[in-house]
Amino acid sequence: MDLLPNSEPLATKLQNALIQYHSIGDSEWRIAKKTKDATVWRKPSEEFSGYLYKAQGVVEDVTNRIVDHIRPGPYRLDWDSLMTTMDIIETFEENCCVMRYTTAGQLWNIIAPREFVDFSYTTSYENGLLTCGISLDYGEVRPNFVRGFNHPCGWFCVPLKDYPSHSLLTGYIQTELRGMLPQSAVDTAMASTLTNFYSDLKKALKT
Repeated sequence: MDLLPNSEPLATKLQNALIQYHSIGDSEWRIAKKTKDATVWRKPSEEFSGYLYKAQGVVEDVTNRIVDHIRPGPYRLDWDSLMTTMDIIETFEENCCVMRYTTAGQLWNIIAPREFVDFSYTTSYENGLLTCGISLDYGEVRPNFVRGFNHPCGWFCVPLKDYPSHSLLTGYIQTELRGMLPQSAVDTAMASTLTNFYSDLKKALKT
């Protein structure tokens, strides 16, 4: 049986990686997709041969409520159309856990269902919150799933200065889907997944 990592050093390393992504200058990003809800950019990842994606949009709600819908917990499965199952395997503290989740097939099942085991950590950031995660090579892969791998990823959520009831939500995602996939299919799926994430989240927060 694989051993789960020591949570404190992993949480610190993860948080530092996300803060570094958050400081990358605008000139390094190339736009991938824009909708009324969000804009998605990308740049080559330093972790693997794919891309690091950045997504950003304003969400009409307070920071704590938004992050409660994103991080592992009872809300996420209800509204995230890509996620099909989620189990929390281990809880280290209230803000720190390991979860196993599965995602639906995409692009008419060119991308088959995926399974991930992620370490997740939520902490304060400036006057808002950061919820972030990284995949672990842990446990057996379920039948009929391909095990994907999330390199450091996360969501910064901070209140807008002049409209504290609205929040700026900025995500950094670099998912290695693995399996035999054309890169163009992965790129199309990632940009659409991120813009759909914002529209699904906004709908969920209104209910």
